[in-house]
Amino acid sequence: MAIGIVSIGSYVPYYRIERKVIGAAWGRGAIKGEKAVANADEDSLTMGVEAALRSLSNLDRQISTALYFATNTPPYAEKSTASTVAAVCGLPDDILTADFFGTTKAGADALKLALDSAKASGGNVVAVAADTRAGWPKSDQEQLFGDAAAAFVVGCDKVAAELIDTFSVTNEIIDVWRNNGEPYINFGEGRFIADKGYTAAVSRAIDGILKKSGKQAADFKKVVLSSPGMKENEGLAKKFSFTPQQTGDNFMLEVGNCGAAQPLLMLADAIENAEPDDLILMAAYGNGANAVIFRVTAEIKNIGQKHTVRTAIGVKRLLGSYAKYLSLRGHLEAAAGEPFRTFPSNAAYWREKDAILGLYGSKCKKCAAGIFPVNRICPKCGAKDEYERVKLSGRTAKVFTYSIDSLAGSSEDPLVVQTVADDAEGFRYYLIMTDFDPEKIDIGMDVEFTFRKMYVGGNYINYYWKCRPARRGQV
Repeated sequence: MAIGIVSIGSYVPYYRIERKVIGAAWGRGAIKGEKAVANADEDSLTMGVEAALRSLSNLDRQISTALYFATNTPPYAEKSTASTVAAVCGLPDDILTADFFGTTKAGADALKLALDSAKASGGNVVAVAADTRAGWPKSDQEQLFGDAAAAFVVGCDKVAAELIDTFSVTNEIIDVWRNNGEPYINFGEGRFIADKGYTAAVSRAIDGILKKSGKQAADFKKVVLSSPGMKENEGLAKKFSFTPQQTGDNFMLEVGNCGAAQPLLMLADAIENAEPDDLILMAAYGNGANAVIFRVTAEIKNIGQKHTVRTAIGVKRLLGSYAKYLSLRGHLEAAAGEPFRTFPSNAAYWREKDAILGLYGSKCKKCAAGIFPVNRICPKCGAKDEYERVKLSGRTAKVFTYSIDSLAGSSEDPLVVQTVADDAEGFRYYLIMTDFDPEKIDIGMDVEFTFRKMYVGGNYINYYWKCRPARRGQV
C-alpha cells in the first residue's frame, strides 16, 4: 500500500518589507531581498488555518484521522493549537490532534509522524506548520526571519508523492534557542552553528538515507535543503555533489527563513513543479535532522492546485516603513486603540464554537434561502428548524456596500472596513475586511474569507472570520 502526500496547501502573508528598509532604520547594511510579514490580525494559528484549508479544499474531510500542527510561535503557551485548526477546518471531532514545537524541524517532525499515522490508520492525516519568529532588533535574524505556513494531507489514496524512505538523527547542541518568556531568538557563534549544528546533523541524515535507500545524488530531480541563513545549504549541496538545478529556490529572497514551515514550504514548491517519477529528497534541521525521499506519481497531474507557493508569493504589498513593521509585529504600539465593547465568555465560545470557528450558514429546506450566520427561523418563508448547515469558508462573494472608518481601528491597523457582501447563492455576509489597499476597494469587487484574530478579551485571543480582496489563482 502506497503512503504519501495526497494534497498540498501553502500560505504567505500579504505584507512584505524590503530588508534595506530595516537596515536603514539601524544605519547598517542590509541583506538582499525582502521578507514576508504577518498582518496585525495574523499569527501562526491563522496562517496554519489558511494552509490547511487549501490542502483540504478538494478532499473528504470526514476520513481524516489526525491533524498535527507545528510551530515555534504558538498563540498560547498552554493550550492546543492543533485542536483549533481542526475545528476551523471542519474535521471530525473523533480524531487525534497534537502540537509540535521547540525546533525548526518541528514541521518535518509533524510530516514524518503524519506519514506513520496514515500508514497505521488507513485514513488521511493533516500536517501543518507555521511560524512568526522574531530576531533581535538590528540583528541579521531580524532581516532573515519571515512568516509563512504550509500543509500536507497524507494518506494512501491517490498519492501524488509516494514515500520511499526516511532517516533521522538527533544532535544535542545549544546553537539556536529561546528561553521561556523571551520574544527573540538567541544564537551562538556563526561558524559553530553552521559546522557543528546544521552541517553536521544534516550531513549525517543525508548520508544515512542515501545508504539506506541505495540512491545516488544524481538520482534526485529536486533536493530540499532548509537553511538557517542565506547560503549554508550551498556548502552542504557541494559536499554531496547536488547541483544548483537540484537544490532550487529556498525563498530566502522573497519570504525569509520561516522556521518550522521552511522545509515544508520548499517541499510543496518542489512537488508542485515536479513530473511523474521524479525523486525528491528533503532534509530539515533542528537539534538533529530528518531526511525523507518521495517519488512523484502520475497523480500529480490531477492534484488540481489552484494556489501554489509561487502564486502565494506573488500576491503582496510592501510596507513603507520600519515603524509600521514594528507595529504589525507587536513590538511597538504607538497608541492603544479603542477597546471592543464586548465581554467574551469562554462558556459562550464553547457553545457557539461551530458558528465562530467554522463559518457556517444555513440553507432553508423549504425555500432554499441562504442565511448567514445560522438561523433557526427562515426570514424569507418563516420555516422553523427546517434547514441544513452549509460551510462557507471556501466561497467568494461580491461587495454589495462598505464603509471605511478611520477612527475605530488601533494604531497598527487604523482603518476598519465594514463590508457587506453577497455570494452566488444569496448568502449575505457582514464582515470586517483585511489585507486591503484602501484605494482599490470598490462595489462589486470579489472577496474571499480568511480566519483572523479579532481582539484579546477575557485574557484569551478571540478569533473570527474576515473578508479580503480575492487573490486570483488562489481561491
